[in-house]
Amino acid sequence: MELFGITATEYIGYLASLMVLISFTMKDVKKLRLVNMTGCVLFITYGFLMPTLRIGLPIIIANAAIFIVNIYYLTKKKK
Repeated sequence: MELFGITATEYIGYLASLMVLISFTMKDVKKLRLVNMTGCVLFITYGFLMPTLRIGLPIIIANAAIFIVNIYYLTKKKK
């Protein structure tokens, strides 16, 4: 399905990029990580929706790693 010549997969990619961009404007680190994680999930979804896994796999791997780093720092106990 296309809307204005853009596929649903492309909209997910654009939304993911927007979420990551928004995360860099935040002052609160916890909110930054949560918004960035949303962008990561969208990018992982985008990677799986790519025409071939060969194209999407680097997107999936990079964003899964970033997601894990965000989880680590969100759950790390402060000393």
